[in-house]
Amino acid sequence: MADTVEQFDDVLTHVNNIRPTKTRSIRTCLAILLTKLRCGMDNQMLGTIFNMTKYQIRRAVQSARKALMSDFVPRNIGFPHITREEIIKTHTRPLAQHLLSDITTAPAILVLDGTYIYIQKSGNYTFSRRSFSMHKRRPLLKPMMIVSTTGYIVSVLGPYLADPKNNDSSILNHSILLNTEEIQRWIKEDDIFVVDRGFRDSESVLNDLGIRMEMPAFIPKGQKQLSTEEANNSRLVTKVRWVVESVNGRVKTWKYLGKTLPNSQIPYIGDYVRIVCSLCNKYRPPITSGTFDADIAVASKMTMLAKKTNELQQFVLENGLDKRSMKWTSIDADSNIVKDFPRLAEEDIRELTIGVYQLKTAKSYAAEHLTDDGMFEILVSNDVPNIVCAKIQSRHTSAKKYSLWIKYCETIVSWYCTCKNGARVVGMCGHISCIIWYLAFARHLSNAGDESLGIRDWTEDVDDAARAIDSSEDEDSLDNQGQEE
Repeated sequence: MADTVEQFDDVLTHVNNIRPTKTRSIRTCLAILLTKLRCGMDNQMLGTIFNMTKYQIRRAVQSARKALMSDFVPRNIGFPHITREEIIKTHTRPLAQHLLSDITTAPAILVLDGTYIYIQKSGNYTFSRRSFSMHKRRPLLKPMMIVSTTGYIVSVLGPYLADPKNNDSSILNHSILLNTEEIQRWIKEDDIFVVDRGFRDSESVLNDLGIRMEMPAFIPKGQKQLSTEEANNSRLVTKVRWVVESVNGRVKTWKYLGKTLPNSQIPYIGDYVRIVCSLCNKYRPPITSGTFDADIAVASKMTMLAKKTNELQQFVLENGLDKRSMKWTSIDADSNIVKDFPRLAEEDIRELTIGVYQLKTAKSYAAEHLTDDGMFEILVSNDVPNIVCAKIQSRHTSAKKYSLWIKYCETIVSWYCTCKNGARVVGMCGHISCIIWYLAFARHLSNAGDESLGIRDWTEDVDDAARAIDSSEDEDSLDNQGQEE
């Protein structure tokens, strides 16, 4: 990422068409541009650092940008810069190959998603309407990222406008039909595009080219959650798709691209994004880590679990454990009643969740689940031994709570939650991981309180008009006012 002198010197070898002047050298021009992108400094600050005027800074940035776009960028990003075979051989995880394709074929697997570059509100009403995102509720432009399963950035399309006519499906369809960067020659039949639900309208276009689209499932109309099979298959897709989100986060570490850019920079946003992505490809390691054997082991485990049904879900529904008539007793999780719950290390819990995201959310859910007196309430019933129940508040909707059940003996046997993805057995949702994490690990720590979770509630530090007012305090204040009068 041009963080070291050696990397900077290497980038400098690709910058040959900058004319040096008395005020700045080729090396200074490149340093100004990279400092601007990396630190997000404005031209006035850069002028102070490099002892140059704002006009000279603008000229230097323009020269360096053009020089990088003419030689360095084409060598490190775009479909023409790398072959399909090289992506398959060097930039495809064994995990993705085994989850999404059979052993006999070796398709190219690409992950697609749009990212956002925020811009100022424009005085041109037409452009203002078309650059306003109803999703983010602010003006922005959308580059489309196409990456491999290791996080290598194959290409960046756009940037595109942000109105409904430029949704993810429309952008992908436009790029394929226009044959941007000769993409139709690059991809082959049976290749795989891993996408999110926003690309659902691209399925017919991809099918015409023989491309298989892997996307998380939609909840069928009239149902409240995905079936076990649908939730399992969706987890296989998200296990591969998360890498593009991580790539977007890596790009935004270049602070200039994370700022709200002035509209005068709109013509150059695409260049800036491609320069940053080229530097990431050239000098940053792959985002994913893990050995070949570890990838194969995880993939084998997930594909095996994806074929199973959720037996606890069937038991809960058949025996009416989700009905109000079922008597559950609320107890503190630290009581003697659940002392037989298996004790696990965080690494053991991660094996159950098959990922780290659920463990990260577990602490936040646990902090909210703790009562004011520090109790962590769960529900038990004498009629169903070795099963604990809990109700977890939705993090999105205040009026919604999810019920969950966990069966255990010497280890965790099975689980089920009423949330949208709660029926899956390939990993688990964040609500279930919260209860398992606390019962099996956190409560055994010497300081298992709310503060030790590292999740602080800032509500008390902010005024809240909905906070209940003690009527006795009002009467005292009125009495005091009467005495003063």
